[in-house]
Amino acid sequence: MTSATGDAVAVIDFGSQYSQLIVRRIREAHVYCELIPHDASREEVQRLETKGFILSGGPASVYERRAPSLPRYVLESGLPVLGICYGMQLLAQELGGVVARTDKKEYGLAELQIGDLSSPLFASLPFSQSVWMSHGDRIERLPPGFKALAYTVNSPLAAMGDEERKLYGLQFHPEVSHTAYGAAIITNFVHDICGCKETWTPQSFIEQSVAHIRAQVGSGRVICALSGGVDSTVTAILVQRAIGDRLSCVFVDHGLLRAGETERNRDLFDPLLGLSVVHVDASRRFLRRLKGVVDPEEKRRIIGEEFIRAFEQEAAKLGPVQYLAQGTLYPDVIESAGVDTRSAARIKTHHNVGGLPSHMAFSLVEPLRYLFKDEVRQVGLELGLPQEVVYRHPFPGPGLAVRIVGEVTEERLVILRAADKIVVEEIERAWLYRDVWQCFAVLTPIRSVGVMGDQRTYEYVVAVRAVTSEDGMTADWAPLPAEVLARISNRIVNEVPGVNRVVYDVTSKPPSTIEWE
Repeated sequence: MTSATGDAVAVIDFGSQYSQLIVRRIREAHVYCELIPHDASREEVQRLETKGFILSGGPASVYERRAPSLPRYVLESGLPVLGICYGMQLLAQELGGVVARTDKKEYGLAELQIGDLSSPLFASLPFSQSVWMSHGDRIERLPPGFKALAYTVNSPLAAMGDEERKLYGLQFHPEVSHTAYGAAIITNFVHDICGCKETWTPQSFIEQSVAHIRAQVGSGRVICALSGGVDSTVTAILVQRAIGDRLSCVFVDHGLLRAGETERNRDLFDPLLGLSVVHVDASRRFLRRLKGVVDPEEKRRIIGEEFIRAFEQEAAKLGPVQYLAQGTLYPDVIESAGVDTRSAARIKTHHNVGGLPSHMAFSLVEPLRYLFKDEVRQVGLELGLPQEVVYRHPFPGPGLAVRIVGEVTEERLVILRAADKIVVEEIERAWLYRDVWQCFAVLTPIRSVGVMGDQRTYEYVVAVRAVTSEDGMTADWAPLPAEVLARISNRIVNEVPGVNRVVYDVTSKPPSTIEWE
């Protein structure tokens, strides 16, 4: 996956918690980029046909013995480079500067003063601006050829530049929203300094993806895992445009769906999307495999394997099928440590990435593998998909299995479906559905004492979760109106047998994840 015109930027990842945000800001400037591990091979980077590099921040200090080093190809390329925080210090040390620990660490907001407004990095920006700092080291001496471009009270070298070689460094983080003009700084770098054009658009992505799928599949046949969400639907439409009737879509009901999901999908696929879909009821085999399983990673692994086996069985009925198309997204890859398994922590295994079995009869077709959710939605709108599909809340592939903490049973599924239906209904009734990223119920393994009809009860506790987000990589809990939460709670305890208490999750991501398992 590369930019169709070669206008791309590589973000070299040194482990910053903000690395994915750098990628987002570049793509918001309509320039394609990818997050590349700091120890990736030169060949892996060359496939991007990059016009510049951005070096991310990171938790290490450049003078530590085992600190990540600057890849040789970065400076040898002669292309523009922008180092951020650790990336700036690494660039300085590599080129002959001096980096040392500072007695006055900077964390949080700081006031930046631009010392050289003639630099293209700060073109058309105000002299003074708020920036976000997060560092305990600083540059004590600039490398030869560099000059100071900006400063703060505690950082006399808050930005540096060698205009002739187009090498720059920022001590602060332009990618976070707290830095007032951070997006403009990144845009200046990728457009004016790297010379990238605004070629990363939904239409260009569609054209490139269709061509890539044709080249990958050749004369082969594809089976597409269709769930009804925007990711799998966009995937199916792209593959259909590429190979026509050599695509077969399969909807597998694993018994872990929301209330009314199967009926909704039947009404959606054929008349609205023109997709011919095979419906497979595999609920018994999934629930049988999940019996007695409580570990969330094991649940995901089992579900991922069973999905593949179900698709293999259907493929055998359809004739020789060589490829499986699925709606894998960039956050799935990142959270499953698929971007850099050498240094990234595995948060959870996504059933369609790390949860796939090691042996299967298909090669994968994943046209959305490097897209964030909001980018997929833009592509969906460009393809003409109905808004009800494009803006539907994300629903995990493992379904309600990861919203039941503990063992998945028929009884618990019935309880959770009823509670979850109420949550969504009340969010929609309050006209808040488009304001939140996801809203759902979680069935906890906890039972609590209650009083209903003058009788003592000892029933389940249901947790309600609603978050706001741009792409699912980070999220804040949604401050739903008290009256909405009251209606949700009242309806659940009165309408759902087996529940006598409702709690609201007010934890952001991080430190939690959006899903509970």
